[in-house]
Amino acid sequence: MLNTTSVTEFLLLGVTDIQELQPFLFVVFLTIYFISVTGNGAVLMIFISDPRLHSPMYFFLGNLSYLDICYSTVTLPKMLQNFLSTHKAISFLGCISQLHFFHFLGSTESMLLAVMAFDRCVAICKPLRYTVIMNPQLCTQMAITIWVIGFFHALLHSIMTSRLNFCGSNRIHHFLCDIKPLLKLACGNTELNQWLLSTVTGTIAMGPFFLTLLSYFYIITYLFFKTRSCSMLCKALSTCASHFMVVILFYAPVLFTYIHPALESFMDQDRIVAIMYTVVTPVLNPLIYTLRNKEVKGALGRVIRRL
Repeated sequence: MLNTTSVTEFLLLGVTDIQELQPFLFVVFLTIYFISVTGNGAVLMIFISDPRLHSPMYFFLGNLSYLDICYSTVTLPKMLQNFLSTHKAISFLGCISQLHFFHFLGSTESMLLAVMAFDRCVAICKPLRYTVIMNPQLCTQMAITIWVIGFFHALLHSIMTSRLNFCGSNRIHHFLCDIKPLLKLACGNTELNQWLLSTVTGTIAMGPFFLTLLSYFYIITYLFFKTRSCSMLCKALSTCASHFMVVILFYAPVLFTYIHPALESFMDQDRIVAIMYTVVTPVLNPLIYTLRNKEVKGALGRVIRRL
């Protein structure tokens, strides 16, 4: 990934320019990071250690918890460092690496949510064949596939971005190295990069989102025509409530960020919205699944009693 740029480092301007807020924000985001890593780590260990949770749904939830730990770690440590630093620099290689892992983990989570929706669809619509269809081999293959696709999707963007020439300003109006802020700093033609962002990343984001909606539509249609009972329909859909909440929390800010062009007027909004899916969503996921899931709460209680 060689480039002909004259820029050797970038300056991440962060969440806000108000210096007086930096110590307060440091404490807030440090607390969030600690809760995110601890919460997702605890949920992941519960899924691994409790044999009663060795099912496809919890296998994918374990993947989600691991993704959220990594997702937070890609952005938050550097953000915390910059809150306490006057020189908010990141090297060119460090910036491209952050961009790569940010899109690698983000696109993988996007596809994972669609796989989890498919899992719920099979569990509700084909309960007698659920264990046959969602066998361990298929679950492992689907997990490996989405991780591999996510990696190469991010690799494409990191290679194409690293080949751009950055000959002007090195000030990134963001708290992380993302494609859109970097394209604004690039010299020369960025049409191919813009096309890849809108087409490839758009497909990675919108494709799983529509598959998730399709799964829920199929579930609702199937239950309505089979049971013709609103109470049964609501009871069945309540098992999907946690997943649906996570889908909304993740996709809403992501779609807002990547469906509009990289205009200066949207930069501040992009920074605020990015906090939602890089900081807030990872810390809420374990709370959502723990508080709404009796099996997870039961497993957590058994772990606490053993301590």
